[in-house]
Amino acid sequence: QVQLVESGGGLVQAGGSLRLSCAASGSRLNINTMAWYRQAPGNTRELVATITSGGSTDYADSVKGRFTISRDNAENTLYLQMNSLKPEDTAVYICNAAARTRAFGPFYNYWGQGTQVTVSS
Repeated sequence: QVQLVESGGGLVQAGGSLRLSCAASGSRLNINTMAWYRQAPGNTRELVATITSGGSTDYADSVKGRFTISRDNAENTLYLQMNSLKPEDTAVYICNAAARTRAFGPFYNYWGQGTQVTVSS
């Protein structure tokens, strides 16, 4: 079984920064693409950023130039550096990973529980 645990959320003023982390654990863990999603109350879940195992990244237009996704493959950890935060960035940020625990087995989609980010104006 694969577990994803996020940390680093909190309350910050507009213009501030936060760094989120997502630690993945599981035996014989092999992770492919990882991503950050976010969901604000009353809204659908939104893809924020993705990163492949090789380090290629992609971002939602709303966060380009402000957020940076990165990962440490040796530590199975995903990061999201968020700068110039805006009140509209307020949401629960959720880690996602395509992972497998058997060599040559299928990749499955896993989700963390989420961490709250609140940006005050």
